[in-house]
Amino acid sequence: MKNFSDLDSTWRIESIEQVLMKGERRRTAGCNARLGVHGKEVSFPLVRITIGGIAGYSWSRVSREAAAAFIGTPIGEIFCEDQWIKDRFQSIQFPLFDWLANVRGIPVYQLLSGQSTPLSVACYDTSLYFDDLHLSSEADAVKLLQEEAMQGYNEGFRGFKIKVGRGAMHMDLMEGTKRDIAIVNGIREVVGPACNISIDANNGYNLNLTKHVLKETAHANLLWMEEAFHEDDRLYRDLKAWLAKEEINVMITDGEGLAAGPIVEWAEQGLIDAIQYDLKDYGIINWLKLAKRLAASGVKAAPHNYGGFYGNFASAQVYPAIEGFMFVEWDEAQIPGIDTSGYTIQDGKISVPSTPGFGLHIDTDLYESKLRDGGWAV
Repeated sequence: MKNFSDLDSTWRIESIEQVLMKGERRRTAGCNARLGVHGKEVSFPLVRITIGGIAGYSWSRVSREAAAAFIGTPIGEIFCEDQWIKDRFQSIQFPLFDWLANVRGIPVYQLLSGQSTPLSVACYDTSLYFDDLHLSSEADAVKLLQEEAMQGYNEGFRGFKIKVGRGAMHMDLMEGTKRDIAIVNGIREVVGPACNISIDANNGYNLNLTKHVLKETAHANLLWMEEAFHEDDRLYRDLKAWLAKEEINVMITDGEGLAAGPIVEWAEQGLIDAIQYDLKDYGIINWLKLAKRLAASGVKAAPHNYGGFYGNFASAQVYPAIEGFMFVEWDEAQIPGIDTSGYTIQDGKISVPSTPGFGLHIDTDLYESKLRDGGWAV
């Protein structure tokens, strides 16, 4: 639906406003292999863009100065047939997609993919951090993480990503690695064999530690090993050969943070099974382009989303438009003023609302109040 002939050619960007929205996760998120406690609070910049008297809301890090330069731009200079939104406006692509979908009265997923039937999307709970570091007993640590996994299970999740790499910084190397293994195997015990489980070392392992952990958790049937160590084609080539020899069927995924430049080429060579560029930072448009390239060589898409709140819903909406998209990474949280009730999770899948835009209802009175108290407008 890239034909923009339905848009009034006299429309221009009238205003752009931004406020910082704050809320909380359902529990405090602990450390990972390289960072301290992530905390309970979440926040993100919510931008409102108004064109033709119609508003679009979404995540954006656009600066006030950059936004001011967009004011007055006619609609014909923003959208284009080849990639939806021209490069100059990539920093506000999320609110622009929300605006366009609202103009057409359809959800973003229908805008991008043409799918008009109800959408249900596979997801996983990404909240299993190092919440056990205060515990000296490995058994107690396993019990705590089992309880957290079951909290997600009871909320409808059937996929889980577990942070590992305790021995990289927060614990003794071998003691921490031993605890990683015990927790992974312990979570498999309580969630059962049908759920998918992945682990994420945040580059806290080396090649030999990765092999050791994967061998000791082989019976847990992991789906993927994420960010075992910083991307290195020689190390991944060795790991792939070892996995084949050991007959351990675990996917290798990477690309979330400061990814190596050739990571896509390495994936195309069969060294990485799924790319994980962050959805918000990399952007919808870049992901749409990349997914086509990845699909040509059978590489999957698993866009990263953590700590941004809005990425939960944006990921679900773009799911059918990105070829090879495996799962939405879901970071459960609630923010006052944003009604997320249109999204429900059951049996491992997100039911996505068919309401226009990204399917979230914004309390405009609260938005206006926050705008007056610390926001900005141009």
